[in-house]
Amino acid sequence: MKLRHLAVAAALLSSCAFNGYAQINTDHIEQVIEQSMARFDVPGMAVAIVENDQVIMAKGFGVAHLNKGTKVDKDTLFGIASNTKAFTSAALAKLIDQGKLSWDDKVIDHLPEFRLYDPYVTREMTIRDLLSHRSGLGLGQGDLMIWPDTDKSIDAILAGLKHLKPASSFRSQYAYNNLMFVTAGEVVARVSGMSWNDYIEKNILQPLHMDNSRAGFSRIPSSNKNWATGHIPLDGQLQPFFVNYLEDFRGAGAIASSASDMSQWLRAQLAGGKMANGEQLFSEQQQQQMWHPHITSLPSKSAKQAYDQQFRGYGLGWSIDDFHGTKKIGHGGGILGMVSQVTLLPEKHLGIVILSNQQAFSALSAITYEVLEEALELDQQPDYENKDWIETLAKKHFANKQQAYANATPETPADYQPQLPSINYTGTLHDAWYGDVIIEQLDGKLRIDFTHTKRLKGNLAHYTGNTFIVKWDEKLLEADAYIEFQMDPQNRIESATMRAVSTQVTDFSFDFRNLKLIPKK
Repeated sequence: MKLRHLAVAAALLSSCAFNGYAQINTDHIEQVIEQSMARFDVPGMAVAIVENDQVIMAKGFGVAHLNKGTKVDKDTLFGIASNTKAFTSAALAKLIDQGKLSWDDKVIDHLPEFRLYDPYVTREMTIRDLLSHRSGLGLGQGDLMIWPDTDKSIDAILAGLKHLKPASSFRSQYAYNNLMFVTAGEVVARVSGMSWNDYIEKNILQPLHMDNSRAGFSRIPSSNKNWATGHIPLDGQLQPFFVNYLEDFRGAGAIASSASDMSQWLRAQLAGGKMANGEQLFSEQQQQQMWHPHITSLPSKSAKQAYDQQFRGYGLGWSIDDFHGTKKIGHGGGILGMVSQVTLLPEKHLGIVILSNQQAFSALSAITYEVLEEALELDQQPDYENKDWIETLAKKHFANKQQAYANATPETPADYQPQLPSINYTGTLHDAWYGDVIIEQLDGKLRIDFTHTKRLKGNLAHYTGNTFIVKWDEKLLEADAYIEFQMDPQNRIESATMRAVSTQVTDFSFDFRNLKLIPKK
């Protein structure tokens, strides 16, 4: 009898090991979530964990809006931002499975008007290139066409691409770029015959029974009030800040979803594209393509210190690296006041999604790392240093934040020069890819108006000579910028350039650095 019992026990242990059961302690993880929220001052979070095709947690914590006190639950909608990119890749994978295109199709074959600065790149750019951040465009280059909340149509965005000078040669370097995913979303639309939004909802969200999720904030039914508002720290206080979940980002970042709905997305990903009803959302063959590194980078110093990262790369809408030697698939998403994180350990059949309404990524990483530690049973390894992830990341987060804000104030110029009469700086300036920027004198002040962007209005404060600092009316943008005018011999504007006062504080999508403003004729 004892031998029989031992045999059964051994069989059970073998089965657990084979199926990758990590025995995640959800009670412990809930404590970690609450501690992380408190430490990083996060008003609300929603978290889902999937293990071996079972949703072992889908729960909300805290409040959706600091001043209203509405509780976050598993169905509260958040903007998932750049986690949308994997959905756009999945949409293309589905169309590829149907034989309607291939990863190596030329973009110009599906979007005849598609043009980039370099004719060679225009001709050679493939669907695969759009999705792997190897276009040659720089980090966030051109994002002012979609950020924050512009009035530009998809046609105007595509028309602007040809004016963006590349930052590197084609396919040589990884540089995160949203506009290529906006373009990919339009490929979905042209090939499918329906808008990207409709295709995502009808062919991805609905089959997965992600019933509350929508491909755009404006598509959330007016009857559904269960959605979160972002919060931005300013002068030591959290300020609620509404944005429309990056609706203008389309295929690069527009989806609104919940922890409960995202758990179904995790299940399908971990099952090789198979949905709960047994049907394939996309084939395992296409998932292999999406999870294959198409461009690689050296391990980052911070990730190597945190979790012994040995490699990192980017697939098709997914980041790929390792956590203590185990392959990790994931992505992050960020909006002003709201961040999210998706992480998968395919070998352990484990997935976690964290949605939050504050912009502290470290709070999400601390929770994720605790889950991954349990999944890999690292604490049982004698040479493993068990970390307090919350305190480890908080120490670095707040130190970096303090340093960033300390350096955010412009220094007094060493050689101060007076300005010309204010009228000399007024007029309509034009950038080839963004459009018109108006500078005018109102009530004795120089005002700047980015005509396609409601939130980019502000005052010009003189700095030195022909250089001013733009102070936006909306302080929560945290995007003060220098504007430097180049004047002709008659002291009229010849051109103007801009750059962020602080690249540490200002989001990279405020890509003022890529503007070349000239007087409109």
